[in-house]
Amino acid sequence: MDACYSTQLIDGDGVFNVSGLENFMKEVKMAECGLSYAVVSIMGPQSSGKSTLLNHLFRTNFREMDAFKGRSQTTKGIWLAKAHNIEPCTLVMDLEGTDGRERGEDDTAFEKQSALFALAVSDIVLINMWCHDIGREQAANKPLLKTVFQVMMRLFSPRKTTLLFVIRDKSKTPLENLEPILREDIQKIWDGVPKPHAHKETPLSEFFNVEVVALSSYEEKEELFKEQVVSLRDRFQHSIAPGGLAGDRRGVVPASGFSFSSQQFWKVIKENKDLDLPAHKVMVATVRCEEIGNEKIASFTDDEEWQQFEEAVQNDYVPGFGKKISSLLDRCLSEYDMEAIYFDEGVRTSKRHQLESKLLQLVNPAYQNLLDHLRARTLEAFKESFDKSLETEGFAVAARDCTKVFLGKFDKGSEDAAIQQVKWDPSKIKDKLKRDIEAHVASVRAKKLSELCAKYEGQLTKALAEPVEALLDSASEETWPAIRKLLQRETKSAVSGFESAMASFELDEATQNELLSKLENHGRTVVESKAKEEAARVLIRMKDRFSTLFSRDADSMPRVWTGKEDIKAITKTARSASMKLLSTMAAIRLEEDSDNIENTLSLALVDTARPGTTDRSIQSFDPLASSSWERVPEEKTLITPVQCKSLWRQFKAETEYTVTQAIAAQEANKRNNNWLPPPWALAAMAILGFNEFMTLLKNPLYLGVIFVVFLVGKAMWVQLDIAKEFQNGFLPALLSLSTKFVPTIMNILKRLADEGQRPAAPERQREMELQPKSTRNGSHSNVTSAGSSSITSSESGPEYSSPIAH
Repeated sequence: MDACYSTQLIDGDGVFNVSGLENFMKEVKMAECGLSYAVVSIMGPQSSGKSTLLNHLFRTNFREMDAFKGRSQTTKGIWLAKAHNIEPCTLVMDLEGTDGRERGEDDTAFEKQSALFALAVSDIVLINMWCHDIGREQAANKPLLKTVFQVMMRLFSPRKTTLLFVIRDKSKTPLENLEPILREDIQKIWDGVPKPHAHKETPLSEFFNVEVVALSSYEEKEELFKEQVVSLRDRFQHSIAPGGLAGDRRGVVPASGFSFSSQQFWKVIKENKDLDLPAHKVMVATVRCEEIGNEKIASFTDDEEWQQFEEAVQNDYVPGFGKKISSLLDRCLSEYDMEAIYFDEGVRTSKRHQLESKLLQLVNPAYQNLLDHLRARTLEAFKESFDKSLETEGFAVAARDCTKVFLGKFDKGSEDAAIQQVKWDPSKIKDKLKRDIEAHVASVRAKKLSELCAKYEGQLTKALAEPVEALLDSASEETWPAIRKLLQRETKSAVSGFESAMASFELDEATQNELLSKLENHGRTVVESKAKEEAARVLIRMKDRFSTLFSRDADSMPRVWTGKEDIKAITKTARSASMKLLSTMAAIRLEEDSDNIENTLSLALVDTARPGTTDRSIQSFDPLASSSWERVPEEKTLITPVQCKSLWRQFKAETEYTVTQAIAAQEANKRNNNWLPPPWALAAMAILGFNEFMTLLKNPLYLGVIFVVFLVGKAMWVQLDIAKEFQNGFLPALLSLSTKFVPTIMNILKRLADEGQRPAAPERQREMELQPKSTRNGSHSNVTSAGSSSITSSESGPEYSSPIAH
């Protein structure tokens, strides 16, 4: 099914038909041939039957001259066709005939250009010549041979080309006799051609393989001509095989580069430059390999499988990425190798490296995205696993084990993502993962330690706050030693527990000591904070303490100011206790350093004036006229000396009323207890009433009457509560008793009448009747006792009431 295709390669004006050649190569599928192809060209005088020979020899369809129309130019420029049923693929070029009248005698430029082009691209050059020209000095083929040999000198390092001389219209002279003559003529022409100095002595055989064949006349012996052509055709089968008709194949370019190579050859020839075949070969290889590489890059980017991978890695990690991408790259590079295998090895290898580099540049962003997704997934999995591990393991062990496991998983993932064609180093991504893991571990460690610190600080706060507040409320000389002891005990307990809890974190010694020191400082802060709070309420505490000691006795019972109490001593004792409270709250004493605050306050506030000084306001020295205490740092001071003085002045002003009320109550009690006659009056009454007393003893009836009067008087005394009434004054008592006397007498008589009418009641009933009276008597007694003191208490401090208000 092999068909013949032909096209004009170069027209008569020397214009190269690029599009025609490209279409021709696609039609004959030249790109698939690689190096397995041959190029045959034919030269010869015009109208020498070149096209006819080619059509019969290769079954092409070149246009032939019509002999009946006369002898004229038939082929213009250079035509190209594919030989029919010749292996390997053979391209046939039909060159324009030489020595044509159409171009004229002096226009030989195109002849030389076409001859040089044929020598540059052809493996076999047919020289078509007439038999009768052999041995003639002015033969038609001599200018042609001179042209061939001259242009051959313009090829640098030319490859060895086969020159097949085809003797047309062979006579009866045997070929064995014609061939030596022809070779001799060829040698003379070679020797006469000017040559470069380097090739002065170079024989013809270094440049050409000369073959000679003779054919009978086509017009006279057509059948014999055809038989001879068929025999010659067989010599073109497998022409490029070792021992074949083709010459040296060193400079041949792959079939896919034939079009570009031919264009470049003709371009250089038209510019009248010498042809450097090795450089041309490299140039063709460079261009074609680069074109092939670009085609493979375009094919790779358009590949659906690659596009799917590229899109997938934008969103998530893709397992098996490395093997699949390596397979795609390997396939692409293999296709390049297959298409570029016949080009120059150095150029091919260099362009392959460039192709591989460009492909890897395309793949690298996807690879980096993949590693980023792998890092993110590994980090998330690490966080989840780390949180679960903390429930069963210590912090440091869990962090160490999880880090090792998930860095190992990242290594496996990066190995899975590795591409065979390149050894990309994932260490930067791994280092970033390490930093992320370390940052997360540090964050969790800080959070856990913060929670742990808060827990033990809370426990320490709870253990210290209320006890410290209670100790400060009952301030004494042992308050601060007790607080120090409490602080040491609770801090030691908290530090011990905290230290045990921190063991699982495996912290360095400096960090551990810092946290323990922070906890210890927190305990001190709690104590200092409580001390500052209590110092802010010191005036209230002082008034409460003064009120407690002044208004209650040693048994904590309310005092009744009967006139026997030493109010001055009680006041001094209460104020001394309040002063001790003030001295206790004046400074923080968490160290066992001694100070003289109490002595200073006692000297300045409680003790009497110095000897010889009657007014403290005119003393020459005031120990409280200072803003700091001696031997007490400023940061440990809660109440400055000046503030103490101000507080004491306010304290005295607010407690003075209580003392005044107590004194007033004592004086009133004394007055109320003096309603009996003086002792001398009692003695006078006893002496003057002796006779009456003796009369009572002698007459028992009088004694009975007196006894009855006593009982009635006692009842009246109790019912009227005369003692209480006289506590309010003599005149008010008389007025009050005058209003109650008659109703009380009537009540007593009514009850006596009721008692006389009822039968005797059981003893139990009598007790029940008497109980309310006794209760009332008790309440009257309590009211009496309470009335003796004008002091009452409230939560905010002592409050005082005036006797006048009652």
